[in-house]
Amino acid sequence: MSHTIRSAFILLLLVLDPFGTLPIFISVMRGVAPQRRVWVALREACIAFGVLLAFMLGGGTFLQLMRLSERSLEVAGGVILLLLSIRIIFASGQRLFDDGGHDQPVGKEPFLFPIAVPLLAGPSAMATVLLLASRQPAQLMEWVVALLAAVAVCAVVLLASQPLHRWLGDSVVSAIEKLMGLVLCAIAVEMILAGIKRYFGGA
Repeated sequence: MSHTIRSAFILLLLVLDPFGTLPIFISVMRGVAPQRRVWVALREACIAFGVLLAFMLGGGTFLQLMRLSERSLEVAGGVILLLLSIRIIFASGQRLFDDGGHDQPVGKEPFLFPIAVPLLAGPSAMATVLLLASRQPAQLMEWVVALLAAVAVCAVVLLASQPLHRWLGDSVVSAIEKLMGLVLCAIAVEMILAGIKRYFGGA
């Protein structure tokens, strides 16, 4: 399954799911001082970008060390995205990454966990950037730009989380999230079918 910079941007944006992270982000940021929230959101977005960029640049080496083929990664990545899309469609954003302990004590800022990892740079996002880099390495710079743009959109959504959530309301945010999940489900199935086709075709 070949990608362009536009399709890669859309795929990464769907995987990062900024609207799905809104309920958890708002809950986590309740204990952060209002004047610090912009800095925390930008910092966590930068950390997530760095983590995903590391996976993207080290994708080929990782596959060689683990002796994994692109076909297996494509199918595995598709399965992960399929499971994620099912959870997005049938669960609310608050339950999607919930471990029962995301609320922060008053005055304590989240660092790395849970906003950067796993809300933004989760397993599905890591598998996706690995797949992009290993499947079409000649377009690596395009994937970096697509990743940067997707993370930037996520950062904007997080920065506008409070007014955006009040303006759209729970029902609209949930509807957008489920629509993203449906599109992501179709992409995941396409990735699995492409990997199976390449395996049996000997590509």
